Amino acid sequence: QVQLLESGGGLVQAGGSLRLSCAASGRSFSLNTSGWYRQAPGKQRELVATISSTGFTNYAASVKGRFTISRDDAKNTVYLQMNNLIPEDTAVYYCNVRRTYYPDYWGQGTQVTVSS
Repeated sequence: QVQLLESGGGLVQAGGSLRLSCAASGRSFSLNTSGWYRQAPGKQRELVATISSTGFTNYAASVKGRFTISRDDAKNTVYLQMNNLIPEDTAVYYCNVRRTYYPDYWGQGTQVTVSS
């Protein structure tokens, strides 16, 4: 059974940093595009960053220059390094693995809270 387990969320002051991890189990995802999404209270889930199997990255304009997505296929893990956090980054962050012909895999989410 495939599972995506996120970790690394927490409470941090504005200007601080956090590193999220998403460890996948059950199968390898080295050929899949993986990414991070977030959902703030009362808002729709939005894309934060994605990384393809070849390492091509894509970022939301609001996080570009502050967040870095990376992957370690040997560990079947995707990371999101978040620097210079601002209160607007407060949300539940979800790990995602895209699939072509089936519904995507999603993690359970990890809370990130940035205090001003």
